[in-house]
Amino acid sequence: MNKKKIVILTGAGMSAESGIQTFRDSDGLWENHRIEDVATPEAFARNPKLVHDFYNLRRKQLNECQPNLAHIELTKLEQDFDVTIITQNVDDLHERAGSSKVIHLHGELKKIRSTKNPDIILEWDQDLSIEDRGPDGHPLRPHIVWFGEAVPKMDIAIDITRRADIFIVIGTSLQVYPAASLAEFLDYDVPRYLIDPGADGINTFSFEVIREKATIGVPLLVNKLMNG
Repeated sequence: MNKKKIVILTGAGMSAESGIQTFRDSDGLWENHRIEDVATPEAFARNPKLVHDFYNLRRKQLNECQPNLAHIELTKLEQDFDVTIITQNVDDLHERAGSSKVIHLHGELKKIRSTKNPDIILEWDQDLSIEDRGPDGHPLRPHIVWFGEAVPKMDIAIDITRRADIFIVIGTSLQVYPAASLAEFLDYDVPRYLIDPGADGINTFSFEVIREKATIGVPLLVNKLMNG
């Protein structure tokens, strides 16, 4: 018998308890930088060294972090369900926890790509500089979807979401587009769950809401889905 398909959308709140910085602080800064200075194509064109330094620091921070209980609990669902995780996060904590199908909408911190050919993508776990070159001889950039750039894997995510039997959102406010629009592609009768302590006041699209942080809410929902 075919397993039911669970599609899970995760955001910054999924990894926050692992020590990954959430997207931006209340003062609008991200690791003391303005978004416009480190996370746009214009910023990279203007000051590639600053952008490289910023992502080199984030890569080092990621190497010091480990998957938390929420990441680990999600892997249990694969025993009974066909699970796909669609994440807005650029860390590799889902993979390190053991999840087998992960789609990164916003890119991956431990990958880089050619500035000339976006299909040349390399695994990368060290510092990157403006002197580094890809196999095509061109400079390299972080494999990150910056503000103002298209989200290449969005169509794949939509297609997978359309076929979901259960849809779960963890650690995101459903306000970051285009990812927030995924719920609009669900069949009307698909059960929907939202795990986020700050879920009050947002458009929850008829979700069953668990107002807890990920390490508390995910084990509760996993237990419910696996034990009825």
